[in-house]
Amino acid sequence: MISFAPFYETLKKKNISTYRLINQYGISRSLLDRIKHNKPMTTSTLNDLCNILDCEITDIVEFIKD
Repeated sequence: MISFAPFYETLKKKNISTYRLINQYGISRSLLDRIKHNKPMTTSTLNDLCNILDCEITDIVEFIKD
């Protein structure tokens, strides 16, 4: 299973709110909902998040063996 728990830790470390992601970076509320519920997303979206947060992919997602 893919978990987005590291995403929220990264936001906290970088002092970036979801409000700021929506209003300053144009991230949609539906994408944040997808992240919250560990739903799939494209690698392009992951790339965008890494660029916005200036981080590695492992700072956004983690693999948890089923």
